[in-house]
Amino acid sequence: MAILLFFFFLLFDISRAIPVLDFSKLNGHERAKTLAHIANACEDWGFFHLVNHGIAEDLLERVKKVSTDFYKLEREENFKNSKVVKLLNETGDKKLENVDWEDIITLTDDNVNEWPSQTPGFKETFKEFRYELKKLAEKILEVLDENLELPKGHIKKTFDGEEGENNAFFGTKVSHYPPCPNPERVIGLRPHTDAGGLILLFQDDEVGGLQIWKDREWIDVEPLKNTIVISVGDQIEVISNGRYKSAWHRVFSTTDSNRRSVASYYNPSHKATIAPAPQLMKETNEEWNQAYPKFVFGDYMSVYYQQKFHPKEPRFQAVSAM
Repeated sequence: MAILLFFFFLLFDISRAIPVLDFSKLNGHERAKTLAHIANACEDWGFFHLVNHGIAEDLLERVKKVSTDFYKLEREENFKNSKVVKLLNETGDKKLENVDWEDIITLTDDNVNEWPSQTPGFKETFKEFRYELKKLAEKILEVLDENLELPKGHIKKTFDGEEGENNAFFGTKVSHYPPCPNPERVIGLRPHTDAGGLILLFQDDEVGGLQIWKDREWIDVEPLKNTIVISVGDQIEVISNGRYKSAWHRVFSTTDSNRRSVASYYNPSHKATIAPAPQLMKETNEEWNQAYPKFVFGDYMSVYYQQKFHPKEPRFQAVSAM
C-alpha cells in the first residue's frame, strides 16, 4: 500500500488531490495525528479516501465482480431503452438538462426480496458488504464525535431519533455509467450535495468521472484501488454547526467506459430531529450562534427531493419555515 500511495502522489498534484487517510493508524501511536487529518479533511474537503479500513480485499473483489456481472446480465439491454437514451436520440444537438446518464438500483434491508436474483452471488455478497460498511460507518461517526468534542455516540443517537435504537437508515445505491455517445450533451450525474449523514463510496478502480467542487474549480476524485471514499452529508454539516461542510460533486460521462459505483449512505431516521449540537454553539450577547435550523429529517428530504440540484442554502431556509 505504501508503494502504491507513493506513486499516486508522484502522478498527481498533492495540493489538488483529495486526502488519502489510513484508518488503521487510529489504533497506534499516530492516533492524534490521524484524528487531526480526518478533521481537516472534513473541514477543508468534505471528501477523503480511506485506506486500511478493515474491509477484506477478497470481499471488495467479489463486490466488483457481482456488480459488473449484474449490469451485464440484468441491466445493460434495458438501459438502451431508458428515458435518457431516448431523449439523447430524439433531441438533436440539444443539451439535456434534467436527466443523468446513470443506471441505478437501491438496496435496503426492507427490499431484500427485490434485490437482483439472476446474478450469482449478488445477494450474498452485498449482504456481507453492507454489514461491514455499516460497522465502518458507525466507527467513523464515533471519530467525528471525538473530533467535534461531542459525547461518544452523539451523532448516531441523533440519527436514531427518539423512538429507540438502530433506527438510522442505511441504504446502498449501485450505479453504472455506461459509455455515452455524446458526453458533451448529458452528464453522468448532475452537481449536488448529499442529503444525508455519512456516505461511503466504493468507486471504480480504473474509470474516473467523479469530481468535487473546491476553490472554484472541479477536482477529480481519482480512482485508487480498494479504498472507500468518505463524503460528508448535509446532516453532518448541520450537527457540526457548519464546521464540516458537505461538498458539491458530480460525475461526468465518457464515450468508451462503463463506470461502476457503489454508494452507501448512513442517514438519520425520517423522524429524527436534526440540529446543531449544543456543544458547538457559543453564547454571545445573550444569543446563540446557531448557524443552521432545527428540523425533522423527513421534512428536509421532502425539500431535497425538489431541490437536489439547486444550492443547498435555500433548502435549509425552506425547512426552517416548515
